[in-house]
Amino acid sequence: MRNAIPVLTVVVAILGIWYLAVGPMNFRLALDAATRGGTEVTPASVAEQGETGLIRLMLDNPQVMPAAYAFERPRLPQPQHVVAEMYDSTFGLIRRCAWQGWSAESDNWTGLSDGCLRVVENRRSLIFHAWKTLAPTLLGFAIGTGLGILLAVGIVYNRAMDLSVMPWAIASQTIPILAIAPMIIVVMNAVGIQGLLPKSLISSYLSFFPVVVGMVKGLRSPGQMDLDLLHTYSASAPQQLWKLRLPSSLPYLFASLKIGVAAALVGTIVAELPTGARFGLGARLLSGSYYGQTVQIWAALLTAAICAALLVGTIGAMERRTLNRLGLAR
Repeated sequence: MRNAIPVLTVVVAILGIWYLAVGPMNFRLALDAATRGGTEVTPASVAEQGETGLIRLMLDNPQVMPAAYAFERPRLPQPQHVVAEMYDSTFGLIRRCAWQGWSAESDNWTGLSDGCLRVVENRRSLIFHAWKTLAPTLLGFAIGTGLGILLAVGIVYNRAMDLSVMPWAIASQTIPILAIAPMIIVVMNAVGIQGLLPKSLISSYLSFFPVVVGMVKGLRSPGQMDLDLLHTYSASAPQQLWKLRLPSSLPYLFASLKIGVAAALVGTIVAELPTGARFGLGARLLSGSYYGQTVQIWAALLTAAICAALLVGTIGAMERRTLNRLGLAR
């Protein structure tokens, strides 16, 4: 309960700020609609409204504020509208597909599970789009993690790699992902590679760097006394790695994995934007922006945030279990 209260306080504060921002964000749209509908507003002309500040318009036209909260295609939708869209795109579809699966079998309840499973293949379902984004995210995260750990071991044990690879790894993160993503997609398409792998490479590009930095710090965390003790036992370099350096690096590794998996998800969503992908949360964001469906955009954004929270929470659970088992929990 002590942990829940701060979280709930932040959530309530965010929702309060969100509700307060809905009116000002949609006020000009509502004012324009009121003007075209013949409602008396101040100033009367659209040109003068564009030159007048937002606060002044809100003070002069308080009667328009309710319409700003009820606008059909708002710039900023209300939270309950976003939640309703998410529910309709997930549980609502599940309920409808389940009922169709049951009724098609004429009182045969085995059709219920078949109907539920059809929602995964429904292109309106956020579950469908979330899975299309999570699949390359997990693959890219695995590639980035493996590459990051190998590079970290090489940097710690090889002076030349420390002086050469680490600066390049840092410099690689200065390249905007929006610039490199289309290049990777085009090159991969030129050699006939499409689908999952190009997006996975982009997500691994963002996820490997936190792992490299965290693992290098973790592998170098053992004290000199511990290293000297292994030297007195004539331990080889691989034995030092397995017996001392890797266990000591686990807290740093898990902290880096939490950052890396969130970055991998961002990389996948970004990879879906310039490619014109039809499926995935990035494609959902893109189609929503094309057709002015801001509720759809916010629903996809919150779904991506939920996916990231689940991934980070899973790694956190693995961290607690592993560190407790090794006696490294704090």
